[in-house]
Amino acid sequence: MQTASLATGGMLLSFFIPPKSPGGVLRQAGFSPNALLRIDADDTIRVILHKVEMGQGIWTTLPMLIAEELDCDWSRIRVENRVIEGPVPEESIFVLSTGGSDTTRSEFDRFRTTGAIARTMLVQAAAKRLGIAPDQCTTANGYVMAGSTKISYGALASDAAQLPVPTVKLRERSEWKLIGRSPQRLDIAEKVNGKLPYGIDIQFPGLLVAVLERCPVFGGKVKSFDASEALRVAGVRKVVPIPSGVAVVAAHSWAAIQGRKALKIEWDFNRAENPEMQSQIVQYRNETLKPGIKGQSNGDVAHAWPKAGAVHEQEFQFPYLAHAPMETLNCTVKLTAGHCEIWTATQSQSLHRQDAARILGFREEQVTLYTPAMGGSFGRRGSFGSDWVMEALHIAKASGEHIKLIWTREDDIRGGYYRPVYFHKVKIGIGTDGLPMVWEHHVAGQSLFVNTVLEKDIAPNGLDYSTLDGVNGSPYIARCPDHAVILHTTANNVPVLAWRSVGNTHTAFVMETLVDELAFRAGRDAVGYRKTLLANHPRHLAALTTAAEMAGWGQPLPTGHFRGVAVHAAMGSVVAQVMEISFLENALKVHRVTCAIACGLAVNPDGMKAQMESGIIYGLTAALYGEITLTNNGIQQSNFHDYRILRMEEAPEITVHILEDEGKMGGAGEPGVAPVAPALANAFFAATGKRVRKLPLLGNI
Repeated sequence: MQTASLATGGMLLSFFIPPKSPGGVLRQAGFSPNALLRIDADDTIRVILHKVEMGQGIWTTLPMLIAEELDCDWSRIRVENRVIEGPVPEESIFVLSTGGSDTTRSEFDRFRTTGAIARTMLVQAAAKRLGIAPDQCTTANGYVMAGSTKISYGALASDAAQLPVPTVKLRERSEWKLIGRSPQRLDIAEKVNGKLPYGIDIQFPGLLVAVLERCPVFGGKVKSFDASEALRVAGVRKVVPIPSGVAVVAAHSWAAIQGRKALKIEWDFNRAENPEMQSQIVQYRNETLKPGIKGQSNGDVAHAWPKAGAVHEQEFQFPYLAHAPMETLNCTVKLTAGHCEIWTATQSQSLHRQDAARILGFREEQVTLYTPAMGGSFGRRGSFGSDWVMEALHIAKASGEHIKLIWTREDDIRGGYYRPVYFHKVKIGIGTDGLPMVWEHHVAGQSLFVNTVLEKDIAPNGLDYSTLDGVNGSPYIARCPDHAVILHTTANNVPVLAWRSVGNTHTAFVMETLVDELAFRAGRDAVGYRKTLLANHPRHLAALTTAAEMAGWGQPLPTGHFRGVAVHAAMGSVVAQVMEISFLENALKVHRVTCAIACGLAVNPDGMKAQMESGIIYGLTAALYGEITLTNNGIQQSNFHDYRILRMEEAPEITVHILEDEGKMGGAGEPGVAPVAPALANAFFAATGKRVRKLPLLGNI
């Protein structure tokens, strides 16, 4: 931790990750400048985030942690994104990246500690000024008080910044006044009045707009091109080739798009191929017949089958999915001699800065990266290859202009970096009690993390744990004395990327529809059967029981209505959902979703409810409609007319119940997606007697 006085008078605190000593006292652990708290002389409290707001609510939740310990005036808090500039920061990629529903969990102690240190130093500064002991002072609403004297934090900030960093003890849970409540979100006003600048809004004199024509088949390259017609379009300034295609640079986006339409490009398809899904499934099925990598195993599966009273076997397949955030990818580059400024909404600021310096032949400190507001991501802005940022840099270098690269919606849908195609092959041995006793589970698909900077952490020796997440560690499998989870990693030209809830996007569906089948086969109630299997998993039981009870499980439904249930653990939380649907004349309507999340601690309950609601809508979109179809002529889908998203009239009634406990805090941004598709499929079975083996549901009935 370091402090510094500001030229205008104020206090600047750098954050650090302090270790806990016995008794819960947090001690200084050295300087790690990964975020800042600044108190200005005018009493403004500025929180500069190193994590990025993508709609998950951390613009409010992280300041809450500081405010809990600081005793400040909530209305005086201002939040800013950190600018990555100057000397190379010492943080790891995990600190300067946002993902995995991990932000609040990873920053919980760090942000509270910063607030506690700042308050302690302000109290010490006030006590010194008044000539009294610090324990004679109290704090509230941005003031230090002693008797009838009241001094604002801003008036004390410069003095406090000169003091040594103290040892602090954080408040006990019973003392919290803000954590667990839901204050007004700090970003709402500027979003409503349009003042919050997103990446696509960046503008300055001399800035031109660029769009890029990419090969319609992944792996293809430019062989030759004719830009003569494009250059005749009013407003088009330049046409330049870069490694991934041909860019049109123009005075505005309309001219750039029209210029792109006028391009004539001959592509080199020598190494290009768009794999067709059915041929992929045949390939993946064949892969499951070969030896794979064991992700989890116990006992002797090969010799356990004779012990089973019956065997249940199924296969499942899942398509490519686009992320489709509302704000498409964009990146603004201002490249001058010896320095580069980049404006882009990204989940991986440090990584993109490193890649930019490498491409430009610069030292990292010659690159400044600004993170504007982000209009959604769902994983797309976490690209490890910095793909759209690299495109923008190549265009700026080739054109010699300051440029803003904009992806159109068609670019977004057809540009790759999809959730991969997956194939599951499962064989389950069932005991005489109707419960699983042997489980062999094969998963085939592309790796998300092999050949990335996170390979050693998430995919060591080719075992990509993200692919198996939700199968590995499943309580249903772990209770089987003999079990094996086997990974078969495939490869092709299609670039892939983590999609909201990562491996759980497909594993939850397989696990929860299979268990539903086992319950039906055993003649057992779906909720009661799960409770038997989850007897030693209190969070699962709490979420499942609450969702079922609140949905009225077992009680009569309106004529033509049916229910389905699913419960799944992801990112440290357990989410259960009960889906109520009707299905008449091939028209499926989702009427109601009852959701319960067991999460340990909900720092901001309204924020957590919002994430469950958004996850349910996002999950329903994919379960009902989501599918990217590849052909060697290109991608069939192009925009929201043929890559459907859930519409307002299709949205169900959603109720969310938050269940807290004393255990480890779980995440909220992604876990709500995972149970949606299986709960829907199980309700569909209840309505029709038909099991769903592949998604999207409406494309396969």
